[in-house]
Amino acid sequence: MKTKRLAGFFGVFVAILALASFDARAWTVTDTAGAKHDLASYKGRWVVVNFWATWCAPCVKEIPEIAEFRRAHPDVVVLGIAMDVEDGVEKTKQFAKKVGHDYPLVLEDETIEKQFGKVKGLPVTMVFDPSGKKIYDRLGTVSKRFLEDTTKRKASPASSAT
Repeated sequence: MKTKRLAGFFGVFVAILALASFDARAWTVTDTAGAKHDLASYKGRWVVVNFWATWCAPCVKEIPEIAEFRRAHPDVVVLGIAMDVEDGVEKTKQFAKKVGHDYPLVLEDETIEKQFGKVKGLPVTMVFDPSGKKIYDRLGTVSKRFLEDTTKRKASPASSAT
């Protein structure tokens, strides 16, 4: 009898941990226009988050492709997070505009690493499916075609049930 009770308790404990880890994936950021973006409010939509820096040549090279993807797919949420604001907010915003970054721009602050985890290199792109599950989190450039192929996938059956 004790074994069954212990097994039941363990199952509940694992379920609680799973829910806690889901909450850990939630994030909220504010872009340079003052708009708030949070994963929970985008349920039902694909979300692409791209981490970049002004000094990162591959980052700068991929920004026009990401912008082109966003214009072609307005139903997908696209956010860019600039990881280098040492030169100042205005300078970073001007640089972003100059290279074609026409989607919401978020500037690195003390909350970014806490919410998304440590970014170990640049560029890094994360893709969240319509259920909020992170399905892609990698270092390296992305293309418009890659983003189109990735966001054509269906949300996993277990995560799309609400």
